This record gives sequence, structure tokens and C-alpha cells, in this order.
Amino acid sequence: MTCSEELAKFVVASSFEDLSVQTVDQLKIRVLDALGCAIGALSGQPMKLVGKLESAFGGLPLCTLIGGGKNAPDRTAFFNGALVRYLDFNDSFLSKGETCHPSDNVASVLAASEFADASGKEFLVSLALAYQVQCRLSEVAPVRDHGFDHVTQGAYAVAAGSSKALGLDIEKTANAIAISGTSLNALRVTRTGRLSNWKGLAYPFMSFCALHAVFLASEGITGPLEVFEGNKGFMDAIAGRFEIDWSKESLEAVNRTILKKYNAEVHSQSAIDCMLSLRTLDGVRAEDVDSIEVQIFDVAFKIIGGGEEGEKKLVSTKEEADHSLPYILSAALIDGEVGPEQYLPQRITRSDIQSLLRKVQVNPSKEFSDRFPSAMPCKITVKNKDGKTVTRTVDDYDGFLTRPMNLLAASKKFSLLTSKFIDQGQQNQIINAVSKLENLKVRQIMELLNFNFN
Repeated sequence: MTCSEELAKFVVASSFEDLSVQTVDQLKIRVLDALGCAIGALSGQPMKLVGKLESAFGGLPLCTLIGGGKNAPDRTAFFNGALVRYLDFNDSFLSKGETCHPSDNVASVLAASEFADASGKEFLVSLALAYQVQCRLSEVAPVRDHGFDHVTQGAYAVAAGSSKALGLDIEKTANAIAISGTSLNALRVTRTGRLSNWKGLAYPFMSFCALHAVFLASEGITGPLEVFEGNKGFMDAIAGRFEIDWSKESLEAVNRTILKKYNAEVHSQSAIDCMLSLRTLDGVRAEDVDSIEVQIFDVAFKIIGGGEEGEKKLVSTKEEADHSLPYILSAALIDGEVGPEQYLPQRITRSDIQSLLRKVQVNPSKEFSDRFPSAMPCKITVKNKDGKTVTRTVDDYDGFLTRPMNLLAASKKFSLLTSKFIDQGQQNQIINAVSKLENLKVRQIMELLNFNFN
């Protein structure tokens, strides 16, 4: 069998009974977190533009759009996926060579599940598969250093999870994986230099295409089954050689993902905690600061600290702000929080934060880098204008593997993100439905998300 066929065999053989109680609980927490991020993004300007285009083009009203309306499954996956991703507040998986956001798969698997009139149990195992495929490929076949984006591995995850939701057999699942993986290789330039709206739309767009590929395979369209190991395939052209024995894989990867406490790029989470402690426990004030020195692990330095993915002190857009550690830490110190409000245009351009972020210097630490990803160590030293120096060091934050977020904490985050868009009664209905997802049909969840947002 080819690698894609072996993966397809694993997909088809998986069942809800393979999920541990802990895995089911963690999947439900990730779903609630993703839905909170999605509802909280409804007023984002790029989301309005995406919604306008989707409405203009339209499609058969087969699947539910979050915030009201229906559309074709692939278009629904794109729109709902864009909502989940826009705030950059959803979960993450960390490995030495790659970071990804596995809940980016929620929208496509939901669309496929709703189309198939799947049960909550069928949805949960399909989502667990998407998590497993994306996390394991990110772990053993990272592509970031080769100039490709984590969206690339996601093409295999969306195809696997959506094929399961649609109930495809091994042959059709393998072809879906082959078509999607061959066609949807994303460039890392999406997240380097001057960041654009595409940072939040790259994965949803891939999901739109990947789900369409799954439907093509469901009708009998074939793809290059040697997509992984073949001549000029994924290993040969992008990732290099790697091995995964899918017959020995579990569905537990979700338990190794983390949730964000703050609305910022994931590698900044512990640093934000550190800065807020300096603010609240040490009395550091922005107006007194002469300089801020940050020591952090190398991945954070490369992506958000001014390393190889671009300078981080020229910040004028949301996308640049939530991927700039100097901006994020300045917002934490001045405002005492890092949420969606810190990325409003009028907040980004104010002189207080623009001045402070230029005083932040970020440096990689070999000691901290060696401890990542089992820890997210960060040390911040603040020197005041009067010469006084204050230092704090942290290793993790609430939401990290060492301090996982439970359903109660996830519910509080959901309520905070959605309070401007739905009332408390609607919030409670969605929270309760997700908490007993395995006993419901997917359509019952989607009906609660079909509220009228203008």
C-alpha cells in the first residue's frame, strides 16, 4: 500500500470507541474555544468582505454559516474557518520545527458532518483524526524551514477528517488525501515580513479547496496515491524522508495541544504572563520605562521577535500587531490586557504604544530554546528611567500543557468573546450543547449557531 492508502485505512478503521474519555473532553473544549473565536470575529472587517463575496456567489443552502444563513459545504468551510482563525485566539500544537492550529479543522469537519447528517460521535472521531494527522505531520515532517507554511500539512488533515465525516471508503479517502495534498502546498511568506489578511485566511482557503477535493473523490475522481513517497512528492520536493506507521497511531493528539489565554500569537503567551506580573506585582509603569529586554526561546524570536521572519517594530495592522512581541508586550504593560480591543486600528496607531514598543529588545536564549516545547520560558528585564531594574522569569501559563484549561475556563473565555454578539441564554445553550456533543446530531449544534447577525 502507498502511504496515502495506509493513512486512509487508519481513517476508515477509527471509531468513537477509540477515543478516551479525556480525549472526548478535550475535543469538546477545543470545539467550544473555536466557536467562541468564530463568534467573536463576526464584526471583523475582513470577515465582512468574505461574507459579502460568499453571499454574492452563493451556493445550495446545505450547511450553516455561523451568524446566520446557509451555503454550500466548501464555501461554508471557508467562511466559518475564517471566523475561527481571524482573531488568532484558537488552539496550537507546538513542536521543535513546526507550530500549527489544529482547531482550524473544526469548520471543514463541521461542514462535512452537517452535510452528511452525522452524529456528534461521528463528528468527534472525524475531528480527532484531523488533529492526529496535522499534529503528527507537523511533528515528523516540519516544512517551515523549507519555506512552506503549516497549512501544507493541514491539507492532509482536512482531507482525512472530512472523508471520515462523509463516510468514504479506503479507496476514496486515499484519493481525497492524494488530491488535497498534491494541490495545496502553501508558502511561508504568508507569515513573514509585512503581514496581510491572508495570515488568517490561508488555512480557511485551503480547507475550502480540500473539502472540494474530498467531494470530487467521493464521486470517483482519482489522485496521485504516491503523494507522500513518490517521485517529486511531498517527501521528495518539500519535507524530506520521514516515517509514520499509521497502523500504530492513536487519536490522542488533541491532548498535546494548548489553548491561548491571551489574544496573541501562541509563542507570546508566557511572555504576556510575565509582563502582566511585572505590571501588577512589581508596579512597573509604561511611562517610567527606559528599556525592556526579553530573553525567550528561539522559535518565538524567529517568528514574533524580529528574527528571520521579519522586523517587528513597524506595526500598523492587526496582522502585524498580533505577530509582534514588542507590540504585544507593550499592550500588556499599558492596557493590562491583550484582547481583541488591543488590535483596533485606533489602538495600534496611538503614540503611547508605538513609542514603547521601540524600547523592547528581544533576544534568543539557548537555555530557553533547549527547553522548548516542553516549556515556554521567558525572562523580561525592565530598566526604568531612574536606573531601577526589575526582572521576572516564567516557564508556562494557564492553558499550557502543564496547566491545561478545563471546560469551566473555556466557557468563561467563550462568554467573554461572544457577549457582544449573543445573549447569555444563547451562550448557555451553545455551551451546554457542546458539553453533551456526543449525544446530539451535528445539525442540532449548527441550528444554535444560525442566529441573525447584522
